[in-house]
Amino acid sequence: MAFHRASKAKPKSARSGMLLLAAAVTAIALLLLFSSLLSTTVSKANLLQQPFEKYLYWGTRIDCPGKHCRSCEGLGHQESSLRCALEEALFLGRTFVMPSGMCINPIHNKKGILHHSTNASSEELWDASSCAMDSLYDTELMSDTVPVILDNSKEWYRVLSTSMKLGARGVAHVGGVSRFELKENSRYSDLLLINRTASPLSWFMECKDRNNGSAIMLPYSFLPSMAAGKLRDAAEKIKALLGDYDAIHVRRGDKIKTRKDRFGVVRSLHPHLDRDTRPEFMLCRIAKWVPPGRTLFIASNERTPGFFSPLSARYRLAYSSNYSHILDPLIENNYQLFMIERLIMMGAKTFIRTFKEDETDLSLTDDPKKNTKLWQIPVYNVDETC
Repeated sequence: MAFHRASKAKPKSARSGMLLLAAAVTAIALLLLFSSLLSTTVSKANLLQQPFEKYLYWGTRIDCPGKHCRSCEGLGHQESSLRCALEEALFLGRTFVMPSGMCINPIHNKKGILHHSTNASSEELWDASSCAMDSLYDTELMSDTVPVILDNSKEWYRVLSTSMKLGARGVAHVGGVSRFELKENSRYSDLLLINRTASPLSWFMECKDRNNGSAIMLPYSFLPSMAAGKLRDAAEKIKALLGDYDAIHVRRGDKIKTRKDRFGVVRSLHPHLDRDTRPEFMLCRIAKWVPPGRTLFIASNERTPGFFSPLSARYRLAYSSNYSHILDPLIENNYQLFMIERLIMMGAKTFIRTFKEDETDLSLTDDPKKNTKLWQIPVYNVDETC
């Protein structure tokens, strides 16, 4: 008897399971891909909408690019430029990206590098004759008035990275644009970072309307009072040792230079300055402001030993050199020294400047600090008042 073998049917349930698994894997892969694309799009949208702190950048060095970039001006000149940039940041409501270093003019730094290779690059020479900005100023204290970061900080690198991600809304390079337009024009005001190219003459030329009192946002005393903590501490120690004192700043050196005209006649930009800053004339000038017997702290760039000794006939004289035990372990350059001396002078009962900064100042001379470049014959005769 013949038997017919029944043919085996293929398991439909197993085949269906494999198809479902493949479909699920494909769906998950597509979902992940879509999610990734969506996440990238949303992240960029969020980045564009996020209310970032905004920044203002003027350059890697004060007065650069420009004619003073290589020559390096003195501390007062550089502070005028730095104050101008800080004023603009304050006006725009932006954080200022401050250069991390300041060049030191060799004529203002007896502790400068005496020997360097003539084959050194300009960058190497600049590094050798510069100091860290935070060795001069307290950036945290400064930020209480004008927020600042240094251009070698991690935050600055984060700002640069973010500005690239933002594309057109990240950064703009501007020059010859007024601070009012930078503030009012949304083309600039909405940017994360404004990279300004300031006047090639000097940064402070951007603040040439400072003669208008209403335009002055930061007083002359702002940067002097922002000295680094260790400099302020040294000044406080010396002030405590001085007790009740008066102070005088005598600027000679570079300011009393002369030249001969084509007839061989000696002339000066400050015709009375050499006379007015000599001890015998100083005694007459300051007598109405400083009574005899007072302690008189003297800060000066005069290098002649004992030059001011005649003043000791009436006053107890004090110099920063009397406090070398405080200063020598601390001071690395003359900018730091002058910043300490400046704080000491600011703390005096009576402070007499060489030149008037404003009408209320007491000064040794009536010659203007800034003049019309008129070279005149120096005057040495005694005034009737003396």
